[in-house]
Amino acid sequence: MYKVSEFSEMTGLSKETLRYYAEVKLMEPAYIDPKNNYRYYDDGSYFLALLLGKLRRFGFTIQEMISVMEDESFSHLEELILEKKKQIQMQIEDLYLKQKEMDEFLASGKEEEQ
Repeated sequence: MYKVSEFSEMTGLSKETLRYYAEVKLMEPAYIDPKNNYRYYDDGSYFLALLLGKLRRFGFTIQEMISVMEDESFSHLEELILEKKKQIQMQIEDLYLKQKEMDEFLASGKEEEQ
């Protein structure tokens, strides 16, 4: 069993994030000491925390992460990741177009100066 501070260091999730995940029932501690309310996590929690960290990095919302945890289906997770990937590709294309538009705008301003 790992104390919150140890678990936070191991997983890269802040103590506040761990508290919030417990609050929204996304990842609850493996054990809460009834005497002092200290929260403890186990090895199973560790792998779940790594998955949640990865999903967060992929841009999943809390609600989407909850959906993944409730479904517990790899095919559903794969589907969601592929959808996120499409969204990211669209954002990249949109940013590229904005960048191109900015270049054209700057170039037109230089043409007017000459």
